[in-house]
Amino acid sequence: MTERATHEPGTVATRVEDGVGSLAFEHSKGNSLPSALLAELAARVTALGRDPGVKVILLRSEGTGAFCAGASFGELAAITDVESGTRFFMGFANLINAMRECPRLIVTRVHGKAVGGGVGIVAASDYALAAAAAQVKLSELAVGIGPFVVGPVIERKVGRGNYAALAIDAAAWWSAEWAHQRGLFAEVHEDVGALDARVTALTRQLAASNLEAMAALKRVLWEGTEHWRDLLPERARLSGRLVVSSAARQAIEGLSR
Repeated sequence: MTERATHEPGTVATRVEDGVGSLAFEHSKGNSLPSALLAELAARVTALGRDPGVKVILLRSEGTGAFCAGASFGELAAITDVESGTRFFMGFANLINAMRECPRLIVTRVHGKAVGGGVGIVAASDYALAAAAAQVKLSELAVGIGPFVVGPVIERKVGRGNYAALAIDAAAWWSAEWAHQRGLFAEVHEDVGALDARVTALTRQLAASNLEAMAALKRVLWEGTEHWRDLLPERARLSGRLVVSSAARQAIEGLSR
């Protein structure tokens, strides 16, 4: 069964088959994430986690370009006050917390580049497999804000020093191999064909595994993050304040031209 929700101009589609709940998102601008898509993804992750027919979740994006360009630049440019800015960044906080609290293991297929919030989604996954073309970048500092909401989940995967490097050099692309060596990607494959073959094999393997054991493993893997229910909204408020600062508005307007 496939369920599809359409937002202008993006989509979120869910399919459940043989114990695998596949969740795919698409947006015409590099698979970027406006508020509606973020909310839909969080809701679908929660729903799949409660579905007795789902034993593992596969998260992916569509197309052959970027895996995820991060926050919707159009929405960032339209933010005019702290409250609306906070609400926007809460979309990422809610999605990360939904992924963290979901009782199913989440496997993420990363076929292309991931930017900003897209890197956060990868880090919030329990197991991420990537193609060699899947570079990563945290570009937030370049637009006068910072990767604050996604920071805890990225730091948890790669360590504080590597998170600092990503956050500070906001213009740099970091290779899939760099991300693999630091734990952001569990596996890197030569091309998309090899990636898809491995994703299929792994999700089938997990769909045949003990659901109770996988749920227990998930709880163990995320021990110590219970305070994120409070931490991530605090980070969203920080980002909401910064995005309406004069420096951020100038940077965003300059990039909009």
